[in-house]
Formats: sequence, C-alpha cells, structure tokens
Amino acid sequence: MQVRIYSRDQVVTRSQEGILSNAAVICFYDINRGSMNLPLHIESYQVAMDGPELSLVEKFHLAGEIFFPEAEIIAHFVFYAKTAGLDIICVCENGINTSAGCAAAIRQFFDRDGIEVFANYVYSPNRLMYHKILDALIAESFERGEVTL
Repeated sequence: MQVRIYSRDQVVTRSQEGILSNAAVICFYDINRGSMNLPLHIESYQVAMDGPELSLVEKFHLAGEIFFPEAEIIAHFVFYAKTAGLDIICVCENGINTSAGCAAAIRQFFDRDGIEVFANYVYSPNRLMYHKILDALIAESFERGEVTL
C-alpha cells in the first residue's frame, strides 16, 4: 500500500488524469471552500475543517480535551482500503500540514517509516493529526485482533 500526499489542486488534476483509480482518498477541506468534487467511482472520505488548516488546533480542543471523532472513521477507512488493495492518498488544501500528519501516521503504523514525512522539508506535518490518527489506527487494530505494535 502506497501512501501519498497531495494538495487540493493536485488531487483534482490527478483525478482528471485518471491516476486515482486504484486509491482511497482522505480529504481534509476548508469548510468555507466546500468539499472536494471527486468522481463518484473514487473511494473517499472527506473531513470538513472549521476554516483554514491553521485553525485545526481549535477543532482538536473542546472543553479542554483533545477531540477529533473523525479519527476513528479515518482508521476504519484506512483498514478498508488496505484490505481492498488500494493505495491511500491524503489531501488537504495545500498538501503540507494536515494531510502530511495523516500520511505520516498511516506510514508509521503500517511501515514504521512515518519519520520520513517529518524529515522531508517540503512538509510540515500537523503533530496533533499524526497522534490522533496513529492512536485510532492502533485502536482499530486491537478491535480487529490485528495488533501490530
């Protein structure tokens, strides 16, 4: 399973080129811009964020607790994609922060190389996203009886 990181513009271009045919797409989009218009045949899960990517921290903090219920759904979606033999594409507005944090968590869980995303100067992975997705993947693997720690 290959995990790639794209910006909103890149994923639209790739979908028009037909490159996303064997991929599951996780989209984080700015609620003010609306969801990403992907072809219906592409497996995708879209997460609305409360404004620009930088306000992601606000979404995580609610009543003093870290909160991001979509992480569980994303983890389930990732396991579904893996079972179906699909690649994973993580997308956010700029393809730098949110999607990079998500991709790093997926790569860390399955391939133990999430550090490669953090080490790549092109990206600035969101650490909260990384930890929430990684924790959700671990919990999902326990539920499935596929613990891989």
